[in-house]
Amino acid sequence: MMQGTPILVLREGTERARDKSASSSNIAAARAIADAVRTTLGPRGMDKMLVDSMGDVTITNDGVTILKEIDVEHPAAKMIVEVAKTQDQQVGDGTTTAVVLAGELLKRAEGLLEQNIHPTVITRGYQIAAQEGQRLLTKEIGTTVKVDDEKILIACASTAMGSKGVYGSREELAKIAVSAVRKITEVRGDRTIADVDQIKVEKRHGGTIADTQLIDGIILDKERGHPRMPREVHGAKIALLNSALEVKKTEIESKINIKSPSQIQGFLDEEDKTFRRMADQVKASGANVVVCQKGIDDVVLHYLAKAGIFAVKQVKESDLQKLARATGAKIVTGISELSSTDLGSAERVEEKKVGDDDMTYITGCKNPRSVSILIRGGTEHVTQEVERALEDALKVVSSVIEDGVVCPGGGATEIDLAVRLRKFAPTIGGREQLAVEAFAQSLEAVPWALAENGGYDSINTLIELRGAHDGPNANRNIGVNLADGKAADMWNLHVVEPARVKRQALSSAVEAANMILRVDDVIASKKSAPGPSPGGGHDH
Repeated sequence: MMQGTPILVLREGTERARDKSASSSNIAAARAIADAVRTTLGPRGMDKMLVDSMGDVTITNDGVTILKEIDVEHPAAKMIVEVAKTQDQQVGDGTTTAVVLAGELLKRAEGLLEQNIHPTVITRGYQIAAQEGQRLLTKEIGTTVKVDDEKILIACASTAMGSKGVYGSREELAKIAVSAVRKITEVRGDRTIADVDQIKVEKRHGGTIADTQLIDGIILDKERGHPRMPREVHGAKIALLNSALEVKKTEIESKINIKSPSQIQGFLDEEDKTFRRMADQVKASGANVVVCQKGIDDVVLHYLAKAGIFAVKQVKESDLQKLARATGAKIVTGISELSSTDLGSAERVEEKKVGDDDMTYITGCKNPRSVSILIRGGTEHVTQEVERALEDALKVVSSVIEDGVVCPGGGATEIDLAVRLRKFAPTIGGREQLAVEAFAQSLEAVPWALAENGGYDSINTLIELRGAHDGPNANRNIGVNLADGKAADMWNLHVVEPARVKRQALSSAVEAANMILRVDDVIASKKSAPGPSPGGGHDH
């Protein structure tokens, strides 16, 4: 104020929220997102039906899928959606846990803010608690397991799928996921790497979930290029091409001047000769199967069919690379450079009808470093949910194979962390210890929600779990048994999760909560009618 005249710094129509009101609106928005997915946590969680603007329906209880489909407007709520996306990209599972945890951390922080504790103190306390939590997870709670222990891997995969809609078939799917990941695992130096991108997942509705199968090789969503080609080839020698088997059109506009009718015939004959030469070059290399990333001219297909060669065209580049890993073939750029040393091998290549479509199966590869899974299910919604469940399972199994550290599931890890952090809080001193206690309390939201979604009394369950994790006979593996709502040893129930999932959930939830807590001023520009809208700025 200067002599009673207000100075307008911001443009007219700009909305501004400051201090307490900024914090509380941000926290409320973030908590609304967490509450939306809270009911989907765990094997007894409910599903959400999402209908988009086009009227397409998605039915799922996969946290990240729900949050991707919801159109979120509030800037703070968008940060919570990012938590789920990060969790999904990094470890594939635990998206709902991470979001619920972030929401709970903000809820507890709100109570501390009302006691006039500064946001910086709270964020510092949360940071200390998160560091201690990570240390406990690595050193004390996590159990190192042998990477080739199939029982543990299957337990991790079926735990990851426990909350999805495939509950009845998860044992079979878990076995498929484990063998798929083990096939593509490589040892590089002293590190084990399991890259799940090398597993090709195709889905076709029709049949039941039990018909889902793992294929030692690659399935292509394509049919053979010509009906006279053989439907199946045994002892396949496979050529992979990433250039077109067609006559190239010139880059610049060009004309051919023909003066007499015989020249037309000569031109056509020359074109035909070119095509025949392409087919002969393929035949000369010894290949009896050709997979081409680009187009193949109809005439070339005709000559290939005459030579008894199976050809597939317009195949995605990623599929071509997977084929190279599976069959041992090299991807060749020009047809003239193709030689017998570039060919890959497979026991059989055949075209099969799956549902309404024809697909090409390339199977029986020796030691394939890339494999496929064909998902079947009664309807499209079922196959989509199976695909989401399998993606989680594949990533979880690869995390265990790469790290070799697992934790008990069913809320056991969270409750154990909470008990240990409560003991750790008084050693810090200062007001930060209140934030560490709030952090410990927030962790209990996971077993609480698990019990609540199972239809049990959350308070009784929580008291029982605290008792089991504290005292002389403490057992860190006790979690919620969702069959009866009582505390039980999770190792005996084969409910196991990778430590990486827990570590990632902790760090991303804390980062998001701290970022939202540090905002004390929200300045949102007025939206202009046309064009993209400017986002809300944050003044720390």
